This record gives sequence, structure tokens and C-alpha cells, in this order.
Amino acid sequence: MLALLWCALLPVQALALNVIVPESPVVALYGMDTVLNCSFSGVTKFNLSDLTVFWQLSDTKRNVHSYSQSRDQLADQDERFANRTSLYPDQLTAGNVSLLLKKVRVVDEGSYTCFVRVQAYNSASLLMQVAAPFSKPLVTWNTGSHLKPGEVVDLTCVAYGGYPQADVLWQDGAGRNLTMDNVTTSQVANEEGLFSVKSVLTVILEPNSTYSCRLINPLLGDEGQASVTITGQHLVFPPVALWVTVGLAICLLGLLIALAAVCRRKIKESCEEMRAEEEAKELEEAKKFEEAESAATPLKS
Repeated sequence: MLALLWCALLPVQALALNVIVPESPVVALYGMDTVLNCSFSGVTKFNLSDLTVFWQLSDTKRNVHSYSQSRDQLADQDERFANRTSLYPDQLTAGNVSLLLKKVRVVDEGSYTCFVRVQAYNSASLLMQVAAPFSKPLVTWNTGSHLKPGEVVDLTCVAYGGYPQADVLWQDGAGRNLTMDNVTTSQVANEEGLFSVKSVLTVILEPNSTYSCRLINPLLGDEGQASVTITGQHLVFPPVALWVTVGLAICLLGLLIALAAVCRRKIKESCEEMRAEEEAKELEEAKKFEEAESAATPLKS
């Protein structure tokens, strides 16, 4: 309302004042401070008391920040911008009427109009987009028992706290795009407008296969990637069963070694007993032979 009244009171004349704002959208990071640049030219000398600056939302016409009569005029400021906006007082005489917006929120996204009046009047609008980086993607898969190559498994990729909605790209180990095949993606916003993304890829398991999930923020670019490698050995032989089998194998090996030692000892004892019996038998035969010889000697005399 204030801007419309102001425009109506201004005489229709050639505008020597030139208001300059960025042509490209301003990308502001969520939770950080950002500057909406606006400057003017065409006036060489003026007093601050002659300067009026008015920032407003282009679509709703709500007051974001006002300056006139050498000071801020915030009585009509929209409450959501309270204590979050300021100009640069020491740069106003140089034609810099940029707006500092503190702790950017998702709801701040939109078009902003910068009005300037110094004798003449002009305005320009710029677009501010809000971006928030997602958390690092995480890929998990359902670890059902006795999964084997050739069976179906769901790979789930999740990330949190980003804005705007992300593009999700699934790829295999060779870099082939799997996003168009059996992928379901959902993105839900929280109270602050930040999105959580969940993407599920359904695949037929193959041994030694790698699947990766890439998250792409339209404003910030490639944000991260997570991969998972599925091997046939891992599927057929889960780690717990593997360790149990190794333990049993070690126990069996120890038992075989102990059994071999016992057998060796028993064989050795048996051999010694047989040797002793043979020696005793030889002694007994020698004794009988001597006795026979002794008995035969008197007869020859």
C-alpha cells in the first residue's frame, strides 16, 4: 500500500535514476546471512534526508524494509522479517542500497523489489532462491536370511535436511543409469520446509555387483554419493556362519592332531612290547639250547 501511494504521488517524468540489481537469481544458503544487491546511479550529489529506499516482496507487496528521513522506518515491516533486515548506512551516499537478510529461511524464497527515490524514482526486482545441502546419502539393503544371487532385493538411499527437492541417480558398477528401472522416490518436507529424500531401487542380485546412489541438488550441484557392493560369497555365506565354520574347522584340526599323537604313542608302545617279547623269546630259546648242550656232554665221555 505504501509503495502504491508513493508511486501515485510521483510526477510522471523522465527517470534519470537508474536502479541496478543482479539479473541472475541470488542463491542464499539456508540458515546463513545473504545480501540482496541493489544500487542506483544518475544522481551525483544528494543528502540522506532526500533518499527513500523501500524493499518489498514483489508478489504479496509486503514490506520487507523501509528507509526515509535519514533512518529506518520499520513500523509497517512484515513481522517475519523483524530483526532480520538492515541496509548499509555508511554506503548509502555511494548509491549502495543493498539489503542484508539474516538467517535465511525457506519461506524467504521469492522475488524482491528494490524501490529508490532521490528527486526521481525507479525500481528493479530480483529473484532469491534458497538452497540447503542434504546430508551425506546412505545406502542400505534388506538383509534377509539366505539371500542368494538371482533373488530380488530392495536397495534404499536416504538423505535429510536439503532444499529444494533433490534429483536421485542410481547407477551400477559400469556407470549405467538404473533410475528408470524399478525406482520409487519420495521427498517429504519438515516444518522448516527442508526435505528428506528416500529412494528405493529393486534389483535382481548378481554376484560381485556394485550399486551407487547419487544425490544432485538443482542449485548446489552434485552433493554426494553412496555405494554398496554385493558379493555372492557374502550372500551365500553370512559372516556369522563363516566364523562358526572356521571355529569348527580349527577344533577339528586340533582333535585330529591330538588323535594322531595318541595313535603314535600307542603304536610306539606296541612296538616296544613286541620287541621285548621277541627278546624274551630269543633268551628263552638260547637258554634251552645251552641246557640241551649241557645234558649231552656226559654221554660223549
